[in-house]
Amino acid sequence: MNEYDTSLPDQKELEKEIGEYLSKKYGQKVKIISSGLLPMPQSEEAETGKPAGGGTADFHFDTNPEELIAYLDEYVVRQDEAKAILATKICTHFNRISYAQANPRKARRNMGQIKSNVLLMGPTGVGKTFLIKLIARHLGVPFIKGDATKFSETGYVGGDVDDLVRDLVREADGDIERAQYGIIYLDEIDKIATSPFRIGADVSRTGVQRALLKPMEETEIELKVAHDPVSQIEAIEQYRATGKRERRVVNTRNILFIMSGAFAGLEDIIKKRVQQQSMGFESSVSSVKTNGRFLKQVKAEDLVEFGFESEFVGRLPVIAVLDELSEDDFYEILANPNSSIVVAKKQDFRVYGVNLQFEDAALREIARLAKRERTGARGLVSVMEKILLHYEKKLPSTSIRHLVVDVEMVCSPGVVLERLLADPGVQADHRARFEALQAVEFERLTSFILKRMGNYLEDHQVLTTPKRLQLMAKESQDQDVDPREVCDGFIRLIEAIHGSEAEISEKCGVRVSFNDEAVDQILTRELRTLENIQAACAHIFQAMEYGLRLMGQKKGVSQVVVPKEGVDMPERYINTLVGEAFKIE
Repeated sequence: MNEYDTSLPDQKELEKEIGEYLSKKYGQKVKIISSGLLPMPQSEEAETGKPAGGGTADFHFDTNPEELIAYLDEYVVRQDEAKAILATKICTHFNRISYAQANPRKARRNMGQIKSNVLLMGPTGVGKTFLIKLIARHLGVPFIKGDATKFSETGYVGGDVDDLVRDLVREADGDIERAQYGIIYLDEIDKIATSPFRIGADVSRTGVQRALLKPMEETEIELKVAHDPVSQIEAIEQYRATGKRERRVVNTRNILFIMSGAFAGLEDIIKKRVQQQSMGFESSVSSVKTNGRFLKQVKAEDLVEFGFESEFVGRLPVIAVLDELSEDDFYEILANPNSSIVVAKKQDFRVYGVNLQFEDAALREIARLAKRERTGARGLVSVMEKILLHYEKKLPSTSIRHLVVDVEMVCSPGVVLERLLADPGVQADHRARFEALQAVEFERLTSFILKRMGNYLEDHQVLTTPKRLQLMAKESQDQDVDPREVCDGFIRLIEAIHGSEAEISEKCGVRVSFNDEAVDQILTRELRTLENIQAACAHIFQAMEYGLRLMGQKKGVSQVVVPKEGVDMPERYINTLVGEAFKIE
């Protein structure tokens, strides 16, 4: 054993000790300048250029178009053609990336393949942005939204289009590999079309189109920007950590670009072209039949005439047109259990302890008024706010805890509010009607989950028993939670139950499982958390373990199916089961 300890303190400890010594001897006149600004010794990862931990795992994607369409149908009214186009091309895009990574030799043949960037067209308020956000959320890929009007050509005042890619990396928490499989959504793209009457350079229109050409196809974009102090600080920190000036770039080959806009005036260009291709009587007939639907006949030449560069149009091979929404569509949006408008308004009142419900006739009247706004689905929000704003202000200061929106309230909100505040009988009537509407909504939710989510649940080995449907509908209604989110929660809980079955089966030497009624009984617990469900299963099997071991030793017994009675009274059930199994004839 050495007489002296040869282990040395690290750099920071040495600096601290030397600094304290010099301070005692010379006072505060002498200080140690930390070498923290200099590069630290390079690790093996820094020398080799490989990230610690092996880097990000390969991209994996297995969603098919019909699965994505079914998901969109839960939230989006109409727009069947647009949903089909988007789901198909987006799924193909990401599945192709996943396939190429799994089969690199075959992928080499696709060197000149054109990326399926998408152009969305349709009037304001028809759900263009909502559709893309839903898709990104479901697929779990990084997603950012930008406004085309805020960008200018690189080198001019205004946003740089390359910043979209940098924002995508930030959205992916700095994970460049993950960001390279993201979606960039650029709205108001029609606003960067060149005006036919403009003379001279147009850096905010043509320049933006040209700046987008390379990212939409394939290019490498530097994350470090000279004019961005944040990126400069990040570069300094990287240099301090590794001692290398690392060039961090993002390749846009697999980033999907989706553009959207209302394209006011484009329909006239298409109409002119279509009518010029027809002659005489046939022309007028064609006009009548296709009036209002010319956008669906759009061609590249129409977009070029509208003001886009031909190279820009060529990088948007997929075009989807969304239909204008009717009054009936507005009603369907409001009546949908996933209606973000109705759910958001209920939550606005719920934060004050006020429970809100809508009569069906009131929803239809709101839809009628919203149609007159001519702002698409945004009109629904506007009408809703006008009706309920004063209620939202007054009711939190009262003892009123139930509010039902009817047709009279929609037409005369002020009159109904005064009556509600003054008359206890009216308040009691609202409470009674609220309870009745809750029952109607519960049935609607149950039906919705069975119809829309039935196949999804079965794909995850979850049977839609009547009791289970009621539990899911009740949780969705009471907590204002998305039905799909509730279903995902039940899937996890039932997987935990099956996990407990597998664990006790291995321990006792006999296959143990709960029947459907028993599973439903476990799920009826008040606090339906993963921990509570696992604890409940552990308690049940702890009471049964000795008896289950005996059943495993019994000849001819390979399986024990625990019924509902076994969940309620596990000891009595297992004692009876063992007694019958080992009964002497």
